[in-house]
Amino acid sequence: MQIFKFRPLLKSTIWGGNKIVSFKQIDDKQANVGESWEVSGVKDNESVVAEGEYQGWNLNDVVAEMKEKMVGHENYKRFGNAFPLLVKFIDARQDLSIQVHPDDETAHRQGKTMGKTEMWYALESDPGASLRVGLKKAITPEEYAGMVDDGSIVDALEQYQIHADDCFFIPAGRIHAICKGAFVAEIQQTSDVTYRIYDYKRKDKEGNYRQLHTKEAAEAIDYTVYDDYRTHYMPKKNEPVDLVDCPFFHTTVYDLDEPMLIDYTDLDSFVILVGLQGEAIVTTSDGAEVSFRQGESLLLPATADTITLSGTIKFLETYVQ
Repeated sequence: MQIFKFRPLLKSTIWGGNKIVSFKQIDDKQANVGESWEVSGVKDNESVVAEGEYQGWNLNDVVAEMKEKMVGHENYKRFGNAFPLLVKFIDARQDLSIQVHPDDETAHRQGKTMGKTEMWYALESDPGASLRVGLKKAITPEEYAGMVDDGSIVDALEQYQIHADDCFFIPAGRIHAICKGAFVAEIQQTSDVTYRIYDYKRKDKEGNYRQLHTKEAAEAIDYTVYDDYRTHYMPKKNEPVDLVDCPFFHTTVYDLDEPMLIDYTDLDSFVILVGLQGEAIVTTSDGAEVSFRQGESLLLPATADTITLSGTIKFLETYVQ
């Protein structure tokens, strides 16, 4: 069984910082890296296999070759050769725009392939860094446009100061924004559909405002107000802790300082492991070994049965079931 590693896909942005390259422990001089696309099947941004039998192949071509052996029988029926999850690291040196994503039904109605539900897991961020997630007060669709126009939409959102290991689930329709100083791991549906609601009236270097998607966003927003948008969980050592379980992905966090065997025999899905801290050796049931450390992401095909991790490591595990 091959465990897949991919070449780094770093993206410089106007708001990007300097955390990702050092966090991934790679020798790269690229500046203002706002995102590292860890596992991606997005067209023209596919992850490329770094080593092994499929070295140089992009992820969707590997899926087309391996089919259900890579993603699982039900996932292959559902998604075909399109890999269904996108995993990123995001480092915001400045506030990102306030935005929303459509659900699948709305996306299809608007001519898009797929909606976007996602989650954030906070890494070591700047002191005082925050995330905006969800409405803190009820607004109507009629009020929404005026609040975008005068900027008061910012004040309608809950804002959370974050620390490492905080978690937020962001279903399609929930307004959100990553704010200055935040550093997060993001797991989402394979979709690059983002509707920009408000961008603080900033101008680009040519003096132009960035495009907003006020009308499309209005059709996508879920106006429900909740008491709390944070995902609460109890951290534990050397056992899995579930974070998110939704129709699009299931995500668990592990914090290990002793060897652990994980059994995927009955799971009909690929598995992605996202390294958050430390390092370990992953050993497959047939004796193959691969290193795994902070800033790396591994993809296990659906044919994986068991793996053993030996080392001191914290990581996310995610799959589609």
